[in-house]
Amino acid sequence: MVKPDRSRYIWLYCKSKAQKEQWQALAEKAKTPLSTWCAAIIEERLAEEENGFRPRHKILKDMEALKTENKALRDDLRQKEIVLERYEAELRRYRAEPFQADQFKGVRSYSKELVDILKARGHVGSYEILELLGIGPGEAEAIKAVSKQLEELEKFNLIKADGKGWQWIT
Repeated sequence: MVKPDRSRYIWLYCKSKAQKEQWQALAEKAKTPLSTWCAAIIEERLAEEENGFRPRHKILKDMEALKTENKALRDDLRQKEIVLERYEAELRRYRAEPFQADQFKGVRSYSKELVDILKARGHVGSYEILELLGIGPGEAEAIKAVSKQLEELEKFNLIKADGKGWQWIT
């Protein structure tokens, strides 16, 4: 049997008898002597500091702060998306105005997005055009403007209508 070396002893005084019993129970659960269990806990803590690891309570505190910040950013993003949708609807309304007047005089600019969709897809259904342009069913003015643009593009022989949609000709 090995004789214990008294120069390696550390005397640890627990705050209470209950604390010692709690630690003893945890050591028994880990199937190790109390001294080995305490040494392992201390070594873990020292390794955390050496390797740049942070204590669990600090990580949890940071995680809670990040969750709070994430929620605030999501709320902010949601508000900005709503504002953006409103601006896009207003822009569509503004661009649609020249195509809603029956006796318009001046230059009308056609929707580049509409022309690009027709050119790229070759044949596109009317509902699909509205969906690709981001026009909802409740935006009657925008729908009328797109219909008017399609009719005028057809008059210029750039597209033709068949019963199922529109086809780019040139």
